[in-house]
Amino acid sequence: MSVTQQTPLLAVDIGNSRMKLGLFESFDTPTEQLPRPMRTCELSTLDEPFDELITWLQPHTIEALSWRLGTVNLLGSTRLIAWLRERDAAGGLMMLARDDLPLEVDLERPDMVGVDRLLAAVAVNHLRTPDVPAVIVDLGTAITVDLLSASGVFRGGAIWPGIAMAAQALHEFTDLLPKLEVSSLDEPPSVLGTSTVDAMRSGLYWGAIGGVKELIARLADEIGQAPRVFVTGGAAQAFATRLGPSAEFVPDLVLAGIALTSAR
Repeated sequence: MSVTQQTPLLAVDIGNSRMKLGLFESFDTPTEQLPRPMRTCELSTLDEPFDELITWLQPHTIEALSWRLGTVNLLGSTRLIAWLRERDAAGGLMMLARDDLPLEVDLERPDMVGVDRLLAAVAVNHLRTPDVPAVIVDLGTAITVDLLSASGVFRGGAIWPGIAMAAQALHEFTDLLPKLEVSSLDEPPSVLGTSTVDAMRSGLYWGAIGGVKELIARLADEIGQAPRVFVTGGAAQAFATRLGPSAEFVPDLVLAGIALTSAR
């Protein structure tokens, strides 16, 4: 399943609402740093056509690439695969599953873990200090906080609604709370909300930060050792600065995990 150094790799992270693609030119597996995509592109998982990829990928053609998919959205991946097949470009495509990944998973049902969480763990195992555990915080449609043991074993973690999903739930499951068009954690709102909207923004933002901090602290207590913390996702850079000095922002962890897996 490895991608040869002569074959450009297109890594595709298909989430619940967005699809992120990263183009990796010929590369050797790095010894310390993560592989970085030459360029990236984001599309809606469900609504947008994929024809713009033909232009975005130039001078490469879609059939000349090795496509590696990490997906938690079967409908989104089905649409992409159908689009590639219509253009006779599905020959170099592979959908990654847990057994393809260089990662030990210590869970009762490892086959039920989202492959995006596992691919991020593959990337963090490449970054973390040997014999030091790590916590991975991924800010997407859902927020995940996962633990890697000191030996690099994926131990599981926690999942709860991301900020946009939580905002939608506040609107749908109440009679009077408005719908907020909020999807990121870029700028911190005032803690003291002096209107209904401001109060909702405060709860969404600071509740997410507080929840992540609490989980990291409890995981550290459980393993008896302070972990390194890696944060990724849409607005993760701003988020990471509010988690303390141990938190490190790393973009495109899932895409890097796909590249590392494909280079084996």
